Amino acid sequence: MTHRLYYEDAYLKEFEATVLECKPCDAQAHNSFNPKERIGPDRYCVRLDRSAFYPTSGGQPYDTGILGERRVLDVYVDNSGMVWHVLDGTLEAGKKVVGTIDWPRRFDHMQQHAGEHMLAGQFFHSLHGHTIGLHLGAEFSSIDVELPGGEMRVDAETLEEIERQVNENIQRDVPIVCSFPDSQTLAQMRLRKPPTVREHVRVVSIGDFEAVACGGTHPSSTGQIGLLKILDARPSRGKMRVCFVCGMRAYRDYQRRFEVIKEVAEGFSTGFEELPRCVEGLKERLYQAEHELVALRRRALLDGADQMLQNAQPGAAGQVVCAFVEADAALLRDLATNLIERPGIVALLGAKAGENCLYVFARSADVEADMGALIRSAAAQCGGKGGGKKDFAQGGGPAEMLEIAKLSLIS
Repeated sequence: MTHRLYYEDAYLKEFEATVLECKPCDAQAHNSFNPKERIGPDRYCVRLDRSAFYPTSGGQPYDTGILGERRVLDVYVDNSGMVWHVLDGTLEAGKKVVGTIDWPRRFDHMQQHAGEHMLAGQFFHSLHGHTIGLHLGAEFSSIDVELPGGEMRVDAETLEEIERQVNENIQRDVPIVCSFPDSQTLAQMRLRKPPTVREHVRVVSIGDFEAVACGGTHPSSTGQIGLLKILDARPSRGKMRVCFVCGMRAYRDYQRRFEVIKEVAEGFSTGFEELPRCVEGLKERLYQAEHELVALRRRALLDGADQMLQNAQPGAAGQVVCAFVEADAALLRDLATNLIERPGIVALLGAKAGENCLYVFARSADVEADMGALIRSAAAQCGGKGGGKKDFAQGGGPAEMLEIAKLSLIS
């Protein structure tokens, strides 16, 4: 097995090793963590006698950096426990090379992973919630928490309290200790959950409030996590998915939000403290404006009914009013009702609704035509749908549906 130097020193940024093997990468060599773009004619898998590069494992992504003169694009472990480095070129077997870790990426992962331990531990202590795995993404991280009784939500106040307690423990700057305890010592340790392996169990202990088996990399103390911020918590596959950021990610998240809030506040010519009041006022004015606009559109459309009647065409059943108008379903029905108050009218009305159209077909009481049958027939010819009574029917479908219905009445 490859000697994994990051177990001994997570802060090791540069190391020397011997190339044991170099071969072209193929699909069989990769495990499920590795994306297909890492496989190609210019991709080579290299095995070393020792390595400080962390391979994808336990929800923590692989390290990148430089090995010899080649870029490290991916790192993974095969079924025998060997660590393989995916490079953009070859290295000579037997040659000594220097590996350099992309430290900002590594330290970011260390912050997120240690923050996850503290967050998962606090959910366990506060709510008896059991964390199922970690996903460390490029922008934020997430854990799935299994809560007692199948619950998948907690209230905002509880989340805030958990976040506060985690950040208080971060500020205490207590030690984070990674160790391989012997079986007797391990049996006496109060781990948050049982280890998934039986031999060579590595335990990460944080102060006196968190201990769990883990093979990832972590800072040497909680103060280096900096800050943890919960971004979201919602149900997911029977559990509660909690998204969070730590360290510089939390700072960048705060900076983005600050800039947005600042820009919005300047737009309102006010301080950020007044933004909720300003937004509520804007929402109320928008609601009133939309209400007035709907009323104006309704009045204009209904006032235009007489003009629509003047443009009606004679048909076998009566005068046919056929038109597309700008209206929602309710206003379309109201317009049809207005038109058929006159005798001898058939109203075929449509309105755009996304890619398709809404339709209302209606007739005056003295007209014999069957609107339900008419709309079903027109819909069947163009892939639409519809139905209703003899005097009033509704449906939806392509734009040609209205023309099909019209031709059946005036031809």
